Amino acid sequence: MSKQLQLPETFLSFLEANGIDPSIYNHGDSLPRYVRLKPGFEDAVQEIESEINCKLEQLNWLPGFYSIPPHVHIARSKAYQQGKMYGIDAASGAAVSALGISPGDHVLDLCAAPGAKLCMMLDLLGDKGTATGVDVARHRLSACRTMLQKYGLGDRSRLFLADGTTFSLPPTPNLPCGSCDEETFKEWTSRRPYKERKQAAKTRNNFVLPHDALPEIIFYGQSSGVIGLTKKELFRSLDQNDYANCGYDKVLVDAECTHDGSIKHIQKFEQWGWTTLERRVLDAERTDTNLTALQLNLLRNGFRLLKQGGILVYSTCSLTHAQNEDVVDQFLAESSSAELQEIEMAKEWPCRSGRTPKTVRFDPSTSATSGLFVARIKKMPPKEAEKNVL
Repeated sequence: MSKQLQLPETFLSFLEANGIDPSIYNHGDSLPRYVRLKPGFEDAVQEIESEINCKLEQLNWLPGFYSIPPHVHIARSKAYQQGKMYGIDAASGAAVSALGISPGDHVLDLCAAPGAKLCMMLDLLGDKGTATGVDVARHRLSACRTMLQKYGLGDRSRLFLADGTTFSLPPTPNLPCGSCDEETFKEWTSRRPYKERKQAAKTRNNFVLPHDALPEIIFYGQSSGVIGLTKKELFRSLDQNDYANCGYDKVLVDAECTHDGSIKHIQKFEQWGWTTLERRVLDAERTDTNLTALQLNLLRNGFRLLKQGGILVYSTCSLTHAQNEDVVDQFLAESSSAELQEIEMAKEWPCRSGRTPKTVRFDPSTSATSGLFVARIKKMPPKEAEKNVL
């Protein structure tokens, strides 16, 4: 039986103002946990079941995903420690699937930490293409780097400490200077030069990057296209029109939000203290103005970096309309080249339609997952974009 969570009045008021049923927060102890097996380890299911002493229930609507009972912990299992599987909510997996990633794509995760979705993106790329992860928090991005290395997925990836609303670096062209005299990037090593270590020590207490700071690369793999480039080549920005041809094939904007759809996240505030919830989630200025502006700017920039014909997925784990449909509707109203697309595979998903047609929503009651909103947007060629204006 699920534990009755004693939510504070301020949070109940927030839920009421946003039309959210507070009873969903009593589902937390009954929701299954989800894991994804890395491709190639499908034959290890029985071995894993024997070790964690429970059955892995395969999801018929999401390849590679399995559910396990909520009380089962995988951190001490050999399969987890050896990088054969990782924990990721099925709803988050659905958002990545909606991108339709193909081997050879150049993909961008604009809010990448802590890294599970980026791992799945790299799994889908296989041995072709590249993945770029961006995040504004240094300590979370370091955890992301550790995750990529643990699961052997670092080879085709780059990680940048940068502001997702202003990040402007295209996929690496893999065209090193060759004949120039400037110093080029060598194979990545965790040992940093003295100058870099000194700079890192200065900024160690700054967990979040200042808004006007330049991007900083904190990891790159052997096949990421970085080795052999000069700093000038790596950190070049394109003219606005050039992104249509040289931008990313797929962009995920899993935007910062109030996390009210993540039942387990909200449950943690019972230990952390409800005043922490009020500061992090319910601060009126942050929730009503600054946060939705941030979400819209992340969406705008992700779309700007997208190649013509490319796909962007916007998602949040909030259940509110303000952080989801309202943001998408405003963006579509101002972007003639953006086309909201039906997510065909969602017909098989245990989800419901969002308020805006063609968007979808996961929630604990409907989906037995965390709450998640998902919208799929395509960047249309100029001639087709003109039709959207007419």
